[in-house]
Amino acid sequence: MATESTIRLSYPEADIALLTLDMPGKGANILSRPVLDELERVLDEVAGREDLAGLILISAKPGIFIAGADLREFVASMGAPASEVVALCRRGQTLFQRLSKTPFVTIAAIDGVCVGGGAELACWCDRRIMTSSPKTEIGFPEVKLGLFPGWGGTARAPRIVGLANAVEMITSGDSIDAAKAFQMGLASDVVQLDDLQAAAIRMVRSEQQTGLYLADREQWSGPVDISETEQGFLGITASAVIQQQTKGQYPAPMAALEVMMGAVSTDIDTACQMEAEGMSQLFGSPINAALLNVFFLTDRNKKDRGVDSDVEPLKVETAAVIGAGIMGQGIAAANVKRNVLVTLTDANRAALAKGVTSILEEVSFNRQLGKADVKRAVQLAPLLNATESDAELATADLIVEAVVENADVKRQIYARLEPKLKPTAILASNTSTIPITKLAEKLEHPERFCGIHFFNPVRKMKLVEVIRGEKTSDETVATAVAYAKHLGKSPIVVNDGPGFLVNRLLLPYMNEALELLAEGAEIKLLETVAKKFGMPMGPITLYDMVGLDTAFYAGRIMWEAYPDRIAASPILPALVKAGRLGQKSGVGFFSYQNKQGKAQPDPQVAQYIDPYKRGEPRKFDPAEVEMRLFLPMLLEATRILEEGIVRNVRDVDLGLIFGVGFPPFRGGLLFWADTLGAAKILELLKPFESLGPRMAPTELLKRMAAEGKKFYELNPA
Repeated sequence: MATESTIRLSYPEADIALLTLDMPGKGANILSRPVLDELERVLDEVAGREDLAGLILISAKPGIFIAGADLREFVASMGAPASEVVALCRRGQTLFQRLSKTPFVTIAAIDGVCVGGGAELACWCDRRIMTSSPKTEIGFPEVKLGLFPGWGGTARAPRIVGLANAVEMITSGDSIDAAKAFQMGLASDVVQLDDLQAAAIRMVRSEQQTGLYLADREQWSGPVDISETEQGFLGITASAVIQQQTKGQYPAPMAALEVMMGAVSTDIDTACQMEAEGMSQLFGSPINAALLNVFFLTDRNKKDRGVDSDVEPLKVETAAVIGAGIMGQGIAAANVKRNVLVTLTDANRAALAKGVTSILEEVSFNRQLGKADVKRAVQLAPLLNATESDAELATADLIVEAVVENADVKRQIYARLEPKLKPTAILASNTSTIPITKLAEKLEHPERFCGIHFFNPVRKMKLVEVIRGEKTSDETVATAVAYAKHLGKSPIVVNDGPGFLVNRLLLPYMNEALELLAEGAEIKLLETVAKKFGMPMGPITLYDMVGLDTAFYAGRIMWEAYPDRIAASPILPALVKAGRLGQKSGVGFFSYQNKQGKAQPDPQVAQYIDPYKRGEPRKFDPAEVEMRLFLPMLLEATRILEEGIVRNVRDVDLGLIFGVGFPPFRGGLLFWADTLGAAKILELLKPFESLGPRMAPTELLKRMAAEGKKFYELNPA
């Protein structure tokens, strides 16, 4: 059976070929193997036309030019021999390179996202025209998948925009907008969307007359124009920046730099061969596999509605936030940024006024100016309504309570507010610890109540936990998920329970750090091991950042729920009693009493740890410390799966990556566990049997080891 075509060939003018990309049944164009085959056939067809003046590539997808290669094909090719990877790269390079060798000018007319293989295809064209739309961007994100461009990007880009610009784009993986692309010479023109095709046709006529594209073809087929001195300086500085940013844990950026540096003095064909051979060293590596998994976790989350039924979410056009503290401000600002009318209230009038000021400063911040943009603040101010009136709050479609973590205080607010709400309004709590079912006990409509747990700081943290209480309806969950996505967040749905998902997994990790301190491990060792594993900060720094009083309260809730495996360490209350609360008080485990406010070792902290040390002093092996920190987290994840707290094992991994910064290059906690294997994990646990239930293998883990199963097989993709 014939499949529908992605590429439509037409002739807007007799001597101009227009290739319109429009992948059937998809929201984006991707360069799958069938699409590449189709492109080859179309190029064969136009190659026979001796009268053509130009060829234009354009997309029929709104806001999308080409979103890159088909990553599912990448997964299918995992484990392929290096020679096969080289051949795959060379095939794409050779195909795209035809665009730079035609007897007519070739132009990529770009509106919207143009990344990865799409950016490489565009770079092989003689010229690129981009629209001024804010959605229009071009970039090479391959390093974020543990790779680098493999269809000529590392060879072609340095010759078009210069080595320094190409190195920055390719090793960072960040996209640039049309204005910056024009500034560096990657885009030849920037036009309005409604003028895109006409502008491309005008450019064909202009290039016909000047023939400048032919001179560029000759120049771009040779070595990169850069002196040895400039190249040497760039290599040193770029290498230092990459090392600082990746900490040696992500090899792709450095590999991309080496390929581009090595190909500077060669011709384009040799540069392409070097690129293909370099790609073969990265493709299919453990880090490549892990980062691909993170991509698919994110992609799955974008499509997940949060419920398995067909219920439709309610529309949320207006929202309200109760509590103008740090979290309330962040949640309100997230609404304003996405043009959701939000009402903010607080029992403290001064806090409410301060909250409004902080919100407007955040939403109007201009990165280029480095400060708030007054004009933007004036534009957005009408979206924020500060009030002390319950009647004004009650008009909202969705209300998020973000007050102090006290169940009684929260219930008093609900009792006062619920009778005034609209019949379809959803009431939610931003609680991070208190069970939703417990908070909903006295509600008239517990089916319209759920948890919507944002993470601090809201402006940076993508994760939102949508917590389903025992009586929460599918409609409420679906609405909360859709609402969070509208705010630009990545929501995961979890069933009710102490600590929900992220905090329940984080507390065993942090608790074990205290146990290690009590056994005599040095703070520096714990921090080093955790960061070497890939965590953004060590567990002791994390305590100080969260606040030791906050961590003590959360730990108490977990201890009350699971006293058999959560140790009640006396170290934390001793520090809290002494007023050492972490960053917010200037001292915690570390001291922050310096001009930069950065963590510094504090000899005084020993007096709060030493009295609670136990056992004989000994030297700790970093490998032991690593397992001590991360195995409790993994075991707790298996308990979460046993209890059905999450709908899919992948939610655990996404939650930890977006919620606490679990290292993406490990693919997620359970993905990492699958690379070890359940049987290996049982072996790793044996030396820690004396530590009791917190290190005891769960029934799920033992069953998986016996059956040779992986966690990801529990919920096949």
